[in-house]
Amino acid sequence: MTVLRYGAGKAGTSATGRLRRAYTGVTRLPGLLGIGLVWLYRLTLGALFPTTCKYHPSCSEYAVQALRRHGLVRGGILAGWRLLRCNPWSHGGFDPVR
Repeated sequence: MTVLRYGAGKAGTSATGRLRRAYTGVTRLPGLLGIGLVWLYRLTLGALFPTTCKYHPSCSEYAVQALRRHGLVRGGILAGWRLLRCNPWSHGGFDPVR
């Protein structure tokens, strides 16, 4: 008969593992809310305008990628900077999230 002590179970089931997963979930929440706002834009205002973006990926896809990769603050700044660059005088082209 094997007796398992507290925290000696499968990998990731210790108290530290649970706290780490909870912390990661809490820190990702603002970024996920930002992604939700981009999707709301896509479903409402984005549906009214034609898709004629000069950049690849499109500005909304760039915003989603930036928010996923960098979080709400830095991803929001990158997405805002991309929107400022998207104008009739820009050359466009391939512009990945870095």
